[in-house]
Amino acid sequence: MTRNGSFAPLFRALPVARMSAAALIAMMASGCMEGTPFPTGRSAFSPATATLVAGKSGTTVDTSAIIAELAGRVSVLPGSGPYAQVAEAVLRDAKGSAKAELRVARLTAQATSKNWLPRIGPSLSLTRLGDLAAELLINQTLWDNGAKRAEREAAAADVEVAAVSLSAEMNDTVAEGLKAYVNALKAREQAAVADRSVAKLGDFNEIMQIRVEGGLSDGTEARVLAQKLSEMQATAQADRDTAAAAMAQLRAMTSAPLDGLAGMNDLALPEPLPGALSVTKSRAEAERAEAEARINRAGHLPKLGAEARTGSGDSDIGLTLGIDQMLGFGTKAQLEAVEATREAAAARVARTEQTEAQDVAALRAKIAALEAREARDGAVVAETAAGLEMFTEQYKMGRRSLMDLVSMYESHAQMAHAQAGLKYDIALIKLEIARKHGILVDGRNI
Repeated sequence: MTRNGSFAPLFRALPVARMSAAALIAMMASGCMEGTPFPTGRSAFSPATATLVAGKSGTTVDTSAIIAELAGRVSVLPGSGPYAQVAEAVLRDAKGSAKAELRVARLTAQATSKNWLPRIGPSLSLTRLGDLAAELLINQTLWDNGAKRAEREAAAADVEVAAVSLSAEMNDTVAEGLKAYVNALKAREQAAVADRSVAKLGDFNEIMQIRVEGGLSDGTEARVLAQKLSEMQATAQADRDTAAAAMAQLRAMTSAPLDGLAGMNDLALPEPLPGALSVTKSRAEAERAEAEARINRAGHLPKLGAEARTGSGDSDIGLTLGIDQMLGFGTKAQLEAVEATREAAAARVARTEQTEAQDVAALRAKIAALEAREARDGAVVAETAAGLEMFTEQYKMGRRSLMDLVSMYESHAQMAHAQAGLKYDIALIKLEIARKHGILVDGRNI
């Protein structure tokens, strides 16, 4: 056995010849190691983007299914219109870290994809006689129970996780901008309804003042009417403040002037919906956890390597056999924990799928309820408006009091104000569903 702990030397020749032979053996051994079967059935370099990592032959690897699925998602936003303008503006000026994190993950995976190659580096040591000995060390893993393959898969899974995070970040940004825009439209329309009610109540208040001056009404009715008028004015002002705040939020997200935008686009959600981004990310994280579990498991199993040294002293080539993790009384429990990690990852994916399915079902039910309410309340508002005209004629004929007319109009105004915002509430829920499923931004643009 040589001094570096390897088995008996395999070669005794000139240093250059020995190192050339060592490099050749290492390369052949690495090729043998890469060709070994792996129980997961995944590519040795999967998953990654199609241009992320090149194999030993120079060809690109298979595209990750997760990244391919993300790239294939089509935005539900129309190609033109106010929604498209808002989305384009907020994405152009968006600030986020997900893109940088994806680049880091890609570079890391690209570096890790070469971990099957031999490692070469200098070695300096102080001899017994006090001399400094310099050597060149080549180390090649021959068999590691799939540890390096798992390292590549873990690094590539990091790319998937980062890609999903970038998709979620971009969809969140667009959703935030569109929701601010829709909230501004909702507040503007409700403010317009409230302003019309303020004008009508103002007319009633003038009539009341004339009646009070003529002695036909007392001050109590005048005060009640004045209070109703003040409340409606406050409602209109609150709506204008809400619209201004929403537009201020939108302006803070982009440098483009968007104050002139008006109207909404109808979103046609696809059926069936693509998988929720949270579920996709959970699957990518499960793949990463699976790879990390295999790394941990391989650390408790023997690995075989080749090592060669050459320098000022004797040169030699040998084999090494060892275990990364020392064996102990808790080794069995550690291996069981590795298996439990896989089960926990699968359970998290299933739980995320169930939660997202429940959330989307609840949102769809809310849309259905709001659409039914919009149709129902619209009919009631129209009927109330027709009844209000008849009530006004009766008031003019002296068969109804002014306060009765005011009370009826107040009920009509409140219902019209609420009904005006329902279509915007429906639009906001559709935007939320599209955000959760990552279809506010075209996948090819991510």
